[in-house]
Amino acid sequence: MAGHSKWANIQHRKGRQDAVRSKLFSKLSKEITVAAKMGDPDPDKNPRLRMAVKEAKAVSVPKDVIDRAIKKSQAGEGDDYEEIRYEGYGPNGVAVIVEAMTDNRNRTASTVRSTFTKNGGNLGETGSVGFMFDRKGEIVYGADAGDADSVMMAAIEAGAEDVDSGEEGHTIWCADTDLNEVSTALEASLGESETTRLTWRPTTTTEMDLDGMQKLMKLIDALEDDDDVQRVTTNFDASDEVMSQL
Repeated sequence: MAGHSKWANIQHRKGRQDAVRSKLFSKLSKEITVAAKMGDPDPDKNPRLRMAVKEAKAVSVPKDVIDRAIKKSQAGEGDDYEEIRYEGYGPNGVAVIVEAMTDNRNRTASTVRSTFTKNGGNLGETGSVGFMFDRKGEIVYGADAGDADSVMMAAIEAGAEDVDSGEEGHTIWCADTDLNEVSTALEASLGESETTRLTWRPTTTTEMDLDGMQKLMKLIDALEDDDDVQRVTTNFDASDEVMSQL
């Protein structure tokens, strides 16, 4: 869906420009610790941990930081974290899903609700916007992985459901339960992906003008500034003209 891929591109560009990535590193480290705590500390034997480590490497998290996060799980850290999903509406009625990992549910709920309210949005009940998304596996390759046809063939052979190809690369979609199997098969044919993760894929989108997009980015920046928030997903769509002005 256009909204998802365009927002991913915004995040990618923003990530390259950030001078300090400590907050992002901290969130990825938390995911690694919890993933290792829930399963085997060996990424080869723990699909969730394997995906978390791959995502961390994709944004250049140092190996020692990754190793330290895994060791924390063995020391008992990560026991108190609870995974919570919040759903709501942003500017222009755009749907927003917020995935959080917290050791204090009341604190996180209060902060997320306040952030929505201060930035022109409304926090809804669980399920209020979730019906507009499907839970999917997402595997991203750069443009150098191959042309659209060759990547499509590799994706079909690996058991994927769909491929979005463009100038910046390829996004391959699969069932959430097939992500580990599909990503492993793709590595054999295309090499290592840029990112491999579970995500929410919009089934319907909301068109945004420039003013709406600026307000939406302000909301998402504020949400992502919260240490408890791991990921924010929206269903916006915007023209290339609007995107070029951001």
